[in-house]
Amino acid sequence: MALSLRGAYQAMCRQFNGGADAMAYALGMSAASLQNRIYEVKGQAVSTEHALAMQALSGTTLFAETVAALSGGSFFAHPAIDEVDNDELFTKFQQLLEDFGHLGRVHREATADGVVDEHERANLERIANDMHRRIQELLALTWRIYCRDERAGAKAMRSVADVAGGRAAQG
Repeated sequence: MALSLRGAYQAMCRQFNGGADAMAYALGMSAASLQNRIYEVKGQAVSTEHALAMQALSGTTLFAETVAALSGGSFFAHPAIDEVDNDELFTKFQQLLEDFGHLGRVHREATADGVVDEHERANLERIANDMHRRIQELLALTWRIYCRDERAGAKAMRSVADVAGGRAAQG
């Protein structure tokens, strides 16, 4: 179930130590100014840059997840390259095969009566989304481990994220 953008902003504020007031301060604005943007008072809005900073400060991926869901997709974070090896890839492949079997069983049960109800549909979509995410993670890990350009790119992206996160925290 996807949040609205407003819901994502509110949730990121709740996740930040000190809540919305501390989040506003970290963003370099007053609490009232942040609230006006979140609630779109008099045409104000949270900018993409502020939303990304809120996401970094809150330690979540809520903005990315919400934008992806509102766009008809899903979001998955790339795992750090230092955390994976061939055994991890093998484990992900095994889990994916188990997921296919689970999807097949649930699909057979859902269609047995000739009608897929709302609950069954949501369950099938959840399983499929989890599988999609796992496939994308598996491919991303493969590229990051075995493609030289991806390894260099991953290190560079982590450096950019660290700098952006530090800049956002400084306000």
